[in-house]
Amino acid sequence: MTDEAPSRTVRLDKWLWQARFFKTRTLAAKVVAGAHVRVNGTKTDKPAQKIGPGDTLTFPQGRDIRVVRVLALTERRGPATEARTLYEDLTPIKAPAPASPRYDGGGRPTKKERRDLDRSRKPPLE
Repeated sequence: MTDEAPSRTVRLDKWLWQARFFKTRTLAAKVVAGAHVRVNGTKTDKPAQKIGPGDTLTFPQGRDIRVVRVLALTERRGPATEARTLYEDLTPIKAPAPASPRYDGGGRPTKKERRDLDRSRKPPLE
């Protein structure tokens, strides 16, 4: 007999839901069943896959690919502040997209720019 306690694990779909990556557990299970999730670099298509602290998960969320390390497990789906303590986000930080498509000077002119342009094109009044 060993004195080691068995390490605690939880279902993958349940943890993704508890950590608030997906709105419903069914949605989390669909993403896992579609083989879109990797556990420690290995693809899985089983929502019942057991995970525990120290595992690294890679999965799509919206248009982004998230990479997280499981830090803790929980018994319930708590508030967002509590959910953030369950994982460490390893997702690379992307440069933010420009707020306006006119950042390079392209695009349609504003109303003021158009009036200035019209004034510069008209001949002076005689």
